[in-house]
Amino acid sequence: MTFPAGFLWGAATASYQVEGAVSEGGRGPSIWDTFAAADGNVLGGATGDVACDHYHRYAGDIGLLADLGLNAYRFSVAWPRVMPDGRTTSAAGLAFYDRLVDELLSRGVLPVLTLYHWDLPQALEDAGGWPSRDTASRFADYAAVVHAALGDRVRQWTTVNEPFCAAFLGYGSGVHAPGGQDHATALVAAHHLLLAHGLAARALAGPGHEVSLALNFAPAIPDGSSPAHAEAARKFDGIHNRFFLDPVLGRGYPADVVAAAGRFVECVRDGDTDVIAAPIDWLGVNYYAPARVTPLEDPRAPSNCPLPTLRGLDVLPAPPPLTAFGWEQSPSTLTSLLEWISARSGGLPLVVAENGASFVDEVVDGRVYDAARVNYFMEHLRAVHDALGLGVDVRGYFAWSLLDNFEWAMGYTQRFGLIHVDFETQRRTVKESGRYLGRVAKANSL
Repeated sequence: MTFPAGFLWGAATASYQVEGAVSEGGRGPSIWDTFAAADGNVLGGATGDVACDHYHRYAGDIGLLADLGLNAYRFSVAWPRVMPDGRTTSAAGLAFYDRLVDELLSRGVLPVLTLYHWDLPQALEDAGGWPSRDTASRFADYAAVVHAALGDRVRQWTTVNEPFCAAFLGYGSGVHAPGGQDHATALVAAHHLLLAHGLAARALAGPGHEVSLALNFAPAIPDGSSPAHAEAARKFDGIHNRFFLDPVLGRGYPADVVAAAGRFVECVRDGDTDVIAAPIDWLGVNYYAPARVTPLEDPRAPSNCPLPTLRGLDVLPAPPPLTAFGWEQSPSTLTSLLEWISARSGGLPLVVAENGASFVDEVVDGRVYDAARVNYFMEHLRAVHDALGLGVDVRGYFAWSLLDNFEWAMGYTQRFGLIHVDFETQRRTVKESGRYLGRVAKANSL
């Protein structure tokens, strides 16, 4: 199973999850520093204060990635490291990413830069956060600063990673930073995140640069064939998938979701949807699992899935086989998802920007034999190849993640890495899954 010439084979990380060094180099506090420091927000009281110490160990980590044979690294810039107060540029903060990019290029690894992976400067949250329209403008300024510093070497730019999570988990359910719990506010935050993407995309546009954003998808699978089951799937798909995808594609917000969203439309100003629909060169597709949905007898009953607008449906427990996170393994769903996005977007190029699984890993005699993860990658890469065979323009695959890391509200209890990290000693051990993915990358085939 051969992949197209020039296919990107990479691994991904996020700044707060791996960097550590939260008080070094002039970095200011982020919403995740504040959220993790509060009792009860993160399992085990864990924080990203040290994480994988990637800030100091990046050269070695990049060396491991390159030695595996991967040709791309998707990383995120920490906004509070570059602009500690969200507004004022830090030369020391930019210098770290300058060194990181140079290290990548020296090892023949393509830098794929994400501007926002959820670590909003706390100063901007104090000024209103994503529910404030001004934050989108501040993000555009930040994008321009990073682009001016690194745009001579970085060609691949992703604006925002998973606005769904930043808005709905951060301001709706409250399980992510900053911990807000109001669905109406979460919808406004989502709009401003998409607006920030559009404004930044305009700032980043230029010859030789490719601009994207990364959306996380959970395809809705009804557990029956009745009209009520189809309606339940429509509702879930609307708020989870189409609400974020459609405006980026120039379709505007889905009418069925807007009709259920109450006063949400009041935050959308004339011209906003045109900004959000700024041209992109490819779409990052983050996929982990589908959602299996069923209707409730009372269509007015709230959903057990805490998302805005959802009523009258339940999300069922995932069937096995499951990952350690309890997520369903359904590689064929990735094929159908990529085909659906391609059809809906008119053939927009796609990159699988995140895909991976947590399992219980052990270091035995200096090796990590994670056969379950090897199988996971094998099956999902076959799914990507199947999508290519259907005519979908898929241009790359990034495993989540390069390193075991701080897994947000789950702390250090979930390991997704191609590389095992002993968080007491910071010792790195390449897993069998990392070796497997490297062999695939070198051969450009399964």
